[in-house]
Amino acid sequence: MSRLDALLDDLEKSFGDLQDAIDGLTHEQLITMFEGEWSVRDMLGHIIGWHHEMDEALARIARGERPVPEDVDYSDSDAWNARFVETWRNASPEAVVAELTASKNFFVGAARKVPDEKFEEGRAAYRIVTGTGTEHYAEHAPVIRAWRKREGV
Repeated sequence: MSRLDALLDDLEKSFGDLQDAIDGLTHEQLITMFEGEWSVRDMLGHIIGWHHEMDEALARIARGERPVPEDVDYSDSDAWNARFVETWRNASPEAVVAELTASKNFFVGAARKVPDEKFEEGRAAYRIVTGTGTEHYAEHAPVIRAWRKREGV
């Protein structure tokens, strides 16, 4: 099994856990604010935003370029998160749930175009797949589950 295949196996398991955490939520539950000023739709919109942003980073790595262009700075993640949430804030929650899967699939497709040696632990492609995917899903799924438990949802 290649490094990437192993990373993507972990990613798919973590994504499945996130899907389980949102499974069965109604339209109203998906838009209920519960995490500060975020709803489940907002959390998913922010994940989608990072998927799309990191698709491009993986494409650059696949072309042998730096993952991040010279004029882009990701250090203010709060500003990026706000931008991604705002992009999806007026979309139907059902559209956001559908886009979550589509964007994850595109993200995986972008990763598959990167040579396997670029997925050594610590390298940019490895950090992108684990940080934007596996760890990111694992960060949000428990928060959603805890809210559901608190609210009896």
